[in-house]
Amino acid sequence: MAPKINHGEGRTRNSLSLIVVIGLCCFFYVLGAWQWSGFGKGDSIALQITKQTACTDIQNLNFETHHSGLGSLSDLGDSETKTFEPCDDRYTDYTPCHDQNRAMTYPRDNMVYRERHCPSDEEKLYCLIPAPKGYVAPFPWPKSRDYVPYANVPYKSLTVEKAVQNWVHYEGNVFRFPGGGTQFPQGADNYIDQLASVIPIDNGTLRTALDTGCGVASWGAYLFKRNVLAMSFAPRDSHEAQVQFALERGVPVVIGVLGSIELPYPSRAFDMAHCSRCLIPWGANDGVYMMEVDRVLRPGGYWVLSGPPINWKVNYQVWKRTKEDFEEEQRKIEEIAELLCWEKIYETAEFAIWRKRINAESCTQRQDEIGVNICETTNPDDVWYKKMQPCINQYPEVGNPEEFAGGELKPFPQRLNAVPPRISSGSVPGFSVKSYHEDNRLWQKHVKTYKKINDLLDTGRYRNITDMNACLGSFAAAIESPKLWVMNVVPTIAEISTLGVIYERGLIGIYHDWCEAFSTYPRTYDLIHANGVFSLYQNKCKMEDILLEMDRILRPEGAVILRDDVDVLMKVKKMVTGMRWNTKLLDHEDGPLVPEKILVAVKQYWVGGSKSDEQ
Repeated sequence: MAPKINHGEGRTRNSLSLIVVIGLCCFFYVLGAWQWSGFGKGDSIALQITKQTACTDIQNLNFETHHSGLGSLSDLGDSETKTFEPCDDRYTDYTPCHDQNRAMTYPRDNMVYRERHCPSDEEKLYCLIPAPKGYVAPFPWPKSRDYVPYANVPYKSLTVEKAVQNWVHYEGNVFRFPGGGTQFPQGADNYIDQLASVIPIDNGTLRTALDTGCGVASWGAYLFKRNVLAMSFAPRDSHEAQVQFALERGVPVVIGVLGSIELPYPSRAFDMAHCSRCLIPWGANDGVYMMEVDRVLRPGGYWVLSGPPINWKVNYQVWKRTKEDFEEEQRKIEEIAELLCWEKIYETAEFAIWRKRINAESCTQRQDEIGVNICETTNPDDVWYKKMQPCINQYPEVGNPEEFAGGELKPFPQRLNAVPPRISSGSVPGFSVKSYHEDNRLWQKHVKTYKKINDLLDTGRYRNITDMNACLGSFAAAIESPKLWVMNVVPTIAEISTLGVIYERGLIGIYHDWCEAFSTYPRTYDLIHANGVFSLYQNKCKMEDILLEMDRILRPEGAVILRDDVDVLMKVKKMVTGMRWNTKLLDHEDGPLVPEKILVAVKQYWVGGSKSDEQ
């Protein structure tokens, strides 16, 4: 007898099978979308972390400064993480590519020994550079312009050597900077007033300046209140800690020299260049130093020369050289300036000012001069480790004699977000006016997120900032404030050179290869921003080399913001756990499915001779 069929049970089974099939289809559809989105691998770890906290809630990071004790690292449960030990205390001021002992093995001709000479892989230090005992956070700007804690730069030689010139005085536990200089012992303010009577310093027309041989950078320090941003450089030489003093004051400076290689700046970058008794032999080597200034000086820009040989007839005895020497030196300078087509617009007792012509059309004598050596290079921005040549870079072409070669810039601050001429003219491959505006909007969005993550960004807590992969400078533009400045770095391995665009926006920056040490002292920056740096340098050099250099140039309790692919940031996070950094991994602003993440970190406070667990 056949069993009796229960039709209700059959319908139930069929319905259940249908539900299972639909469920499996949905599961595999979601799985496929998940895989194609790039959300996977280490991203599941990031999601677990970000679920624990909103983007604005970072409870294990403290961005305030503390000097009574040390923070503790979170326990990541990874026993394999490499721990980097502190270097010996004698490396407190270590500058790897400007090491004094290594420098002395190079020729002194043309200041070659003061240029960059980086250690080989065998010579590199794989340890953490200690801060000096007693190190404290610098004073906030503008107090930092005038005062630096003695413990941060414990060197008194300049207070004796430059006492009459009012560079720096030692008072109790601080250094005081009256604002004086070799050529302006009565103060930089008065000196700048004299320059402003000739040069349009105060109306935004002049925004970027280059100070060659800057000393403790008082000239650049006092230009800030005029809304002028000076890029200053000086060698690491007998003037002990001059660059280090300037950085502790909150002034943009790098270690550098006008020697045998081209300066790490793009062509047509600066509105003004300045030398105040900088001891550069301007008339030597067929005028190559003035030609290099001409390369980086914008059409219509100014060159200020203060000190020898200007006013030599009065000062030659004080300067301890013969009248004939000074007369010949000035003759050469005047001759080269004429060759460059600079117009001398002013000379007083102590300084002279030349102005570069706005285009080649206004320089007929250069066109008629048979002996003029025009540079053969088609890319005057390709300068990394390139030898200077005694040749003159050509102006960009113009349509009429009144047009500024390369394009006229708007006054600052309008030029910050105006379309730079290099973009509007199509001179930068891959970028258009549309993509420039899109990049601006994107970084305004990113910076808005950063300010939610770290509410101290707007307070002046971070004065010295660097962007390790600046691209168009939109991060610096979005964060721009009188309370801070940004050193925009364009990596030399970047496919497209964009540093010229950054300068056209009224910002400053430098070319650099992050496989090498940066030309600065330890503890230079309060905040480091790095967008895509580790992806860019993948297979180029070791991650730990870049991270240890970041640690060297970051101040105790300084902050780091890294933006990169999640897999890259997980490796970074693991490595910096052994470097005394507190970290937190966060989702992209657009949500957890975006594979790009944000890693924020704070460097713990510790000093030479201390242990990580000291309180």
